[in-house]
Amino acid sequence: MGERRWPISLWYLLAGLFVVVLLYSYGLYEAPQEISYSQFKALLNAGKVTDLVLTPDEVQGRLTDLEVDNILSSEQVSHFKRWGQRELRFRAVRVEDPKLVEVLEAKGIPFAGRTASTWLMNIVSWVLSVALFIGIWLFVLRRLSGSAGGPGGLMAVGRSRAKVYVESETKVTFADVAGIDEAKEELREIVEFLKTPERFRRLGGKIPKGVLLVGAPGTGKTLLARAVAGEAKVPFFSISGSEFVELFVGVGAARVRDLFEQAKQKAPCIVFIDELDALGKSRAINPLGTHDEREQTLNQLLVEMDGFDPNVGVIIMAATNRPEILDPALLRAGRFDRHVVLDRPDVRGREAILRVHTRSVKLGPDVDLQVVAQRTPGFVGADLANVVNEAALLAARRNREYVTMQDFDDAVDRIIAGLERKTRVMSPREKRIVAYHEAGHAVVASLLPNVDPVRKISIIPRGIGALGYTQQLPTEDRYLMTRSELENRLAVLLGGRVAEEMVFGDVSTGAQDDLQKATDIALAMVSRYGMSEALGLRTFESDRRPLFLESPMASRRDYSEAKAAAIDSEVERILKSAHQRVRELLQAHRRELEAVADWLLEKEVLDGDQLRALLQQYGVQREQREPREQRTAAGS
Repeated sequence: MGERRWPISLWYLLAGLFVVVLLYSYGLYEAPQEISYSQFKALLNAGKVTDLVLTPDEVQGRLTDLEVDNILSSEQVSHFKRWGQRELRFRAVRVEDPKLVEVLEAKGIPFAGRTASTWLMNIVSWVLSVALFIGIWLFVLRRLSGSAGGPGGLMAVGRSRAKVYVESETKVTFADVAGIDEAKEELREIVEFLKTPERFRRLGGKIPKGVLLVGAPGTGKTLLARAVAGEAKVPFFSISGSEFVELFVGVGAARVRDLFEQAKQKAPCIVFIDELDALGKSRAINPLGTHDEREQTLNQLLVEMDGFDPNVGVIIMAATNRPEILDPALLRAGRFDRHVVLDRPDVRGREAILRVHTRSVKLGPDVDLQVVAQRTPGFVGADLANVVNEAALLAARRNREYVTMQDFDDAVDRIIAGLERKTRVMSPREKRIVAYHEAGHAVVASLLPNVDPVRKISIIPRGIGALGYTQQLPTEDRYLMTRSELENRLAVLLGGRVAEEMVFGDVSTGAQDDLQKATDIALAMVSRYGMSEALGLRTFESDRRPLFLESPMASRRDYSEAKAAAIDSEVERILKSAHQRVRELLQAHRRELEAVADWLLEKEVLDGDQLRALLQQYGVQREQREPREQRTAAGS
C-alpha cells in the first residue's frame, strides 16, 4: 500500500505568499503617523522635516527631532516617542499647493517624487487571477475524474476501487449462513488452507486459485464469500465486475493489476468479484470480434490469475448467476478451479434460514417456522429475509408485543400476491365473475390427482391487477415433473376460464395470465421436453437457456416452416384437449363449483381446510399423491 504522501498544493504556496506580504506590510514596521497638512506646513516652516516623498495624493517624510510639542498633539508625540528615533515617519494628505516645491528648494530640504504605489493591489489582483484560473482548472478536472476514476483524480483512475474489510470488520461466519450446507462444506477447505497452509503444502497439495459461486439471485453468494473471510479471519476485498470497465481505454486492466498488487501485500486474503459475468463475458459473443475495453480487462484478469503463486495465500472468489455466458478461459483448470453451486433451499433449508433471520425478532408462541417454510416453496434467502421483515413490520403496525403466525401468513400473501387493495371496489357482476373464476381453479385442483393442494382462495384485489387468487401449497420439494402432472397443471390453469364459459356463457380478460402460463407449459412440452407423440423425441431449442434467470428472448430457430407449423398445431391440440377435459370435469361437479363460489361471494376468503370440508359434503375426497419412490423411479 505504501506510506501516505501529503499532497503539495499550489494553494498552500499562495496562502504562504499572502501571509508574508501581510507581515511585511503591517508587522515588520509601524505604519507612518497620520498628521494634517497644516501640521506638515508648520513642521516645514520650523525646519523639523526631512527626506520628503511627494505623490499626487500625499506627502511622506521623517521628523528631524521631537521638539514639536507646540505643533503636534500629545497623542501624536507619544506615538513617535514609542517607536524611537528610527521611526519618526509621518504622512499627510496633500492639498493643492503649487508653491510647495519652491519652499522646499528655498529651505534646502531633500525631497523626491513618486507615483501612487499600488504594488500590493497588483500582487492581490495577480494572486486572485491565478487562484481563479486554478479553481476553474480543478473544477473541470474533478468533473472529468468523477466519471473516470472517482475522488482520486485522473492520476488515480487506474487504482482499484475494491472495498477492503479487515479482519475485525468481517463479522459474518458460517453460523450466519443457512440452507446451503453442501456449499459451506465445499468452502471449509478454503478456510482451512487460509488458517493452516502448511498442512496442505507439506503433502504437495495446491489450493484452488479461484472459486466460482454459481446460483440464482438472492441465494447468498456474497454472504457465503464474506463468511469464508470471517471464518478464516483474513482481509476481504470486495468489488463488482462492472467497476473494472470505464470510459477510458486501459483503465480496467490497470485496476486489475492494482487490485492484485494490493491483495499480494495483504496476503493471506480473499478477493471477491461480484457479478463476474459483467467482466468475464465470453469473447465469442461479440459478433464483430472487436478488441474492446472489456476484453482488455478480461485478458488482464486471465494473466494475473496465471501469474501469482498459489502458495501466496490469495484466494479469488467470484459470483455469477449467468455461468453459461462466461469465457471458457476463465473456467479452465488453474483459474476458477472449483465451482460451488448454490441451489434454492429445500424446506429444511428454508426453516434453517428463517431461524437465522428471526434471531433478533420477538416471536409469539403460535409461530411455527416449519409451517412458514412449507408455505414458501421456491423462496431463496433474500425472499425469506423479506418475509421476516414484513411480518415484523405488520406486527409493529398492529401494536403487538411480538410477531404472530397471522403476521407471517399475511407477509407471505403480500409478497406472493401483492398488497391488499381494499379501496378497489368491484361491481357485483365483476365480483361474481371473479368468484366463479377462482372457484374453477380450486375445484379442478381438488379433483385431479398429483396436484398441489389448495391452501387459500381469495377474491380480495391485490397488487396492481390481481382481482383474486388461488394459492396452492406443494407438499414436498419437486425436481421432476411427469407428463401427466404437467397436463394436470394445464387443467388447473384453465379451470377459471372454463368456469366463466359455463356459468356466464361469455369470457372475460381475467384469464390472460392463466392462458399465458398454459401456453408456455404446452410449448415447453412440445419444444423442450419431447412429450409430443406427433413430433417425436426431439427438442426445438438450439440456444442454451439461462440456468438461473428467466429470459424473455426467443431461441434461434433451426427447423423448417413446416415443422414450426407442426409445433403450433401440437400446442393447440394439447390446449384444446385440456380445455375439453376441464369442461367435462366441471360439468360433472357443477354443484361443488356453485358452493365454492357462493362461499367466496359471502366471505371473500376460503382457506384450504374449509375448502376440503365443503367439498366433502358433496362426497368429494381428494386423491392422494403417488408415493415419492414410485413417482421418481423412472427418472432416478
